[in-house]
Amino acid sequence: MNTKQDYFRWWSTGSGRIEFQLWQSDSEAGSHKGDCLNDIQELLTVPYIYNQLDALDSDLIAAELGEYGAWDDEELSDHCANLERLLWIACGDIQQEYFDCEEEETA
Repeated sequence: MNTKQDYFRWWSTGSGRIEFQLWQSDSEAGSHKGDCLNDIQELLTVPYIYNQLDALDSDLIAAELGEYGAWDDEELSDHCANLERLLWIACGDIQQEYFDCEEEETA
C-alpha cells in the first residue's frame, strides 16, 4: 500500500454497536499473512487505538465476538484477548474492503 494515501478508516461491527477508526496503515500492520498476534498487541499500545477500545464496555465486546461463534464463554471472559480479537477482526475487515475497492478500480 502507498503510505502517502494513508487515511482514517471507519469500522463497525455488523450490528453497529461497536465502531472506531484506524489509520489504513495500522489496519495493514494488524492484518497480513502469517501470525498477526504480536502486531495486534503492538497496535494496542498506540494511544489513539487503545483509548477507543478502552472506552468500550467489556460485556458488549464479548457479546459481539460471541456472534462469530469462534470462541466459547470461557475464552470470551478474557477481556484483553477480546480486545486483541476485536482489533484483529477490524484490521482484517478494513484490509478486505481496501482490496475489494482496489480490484473494482482496476476491473
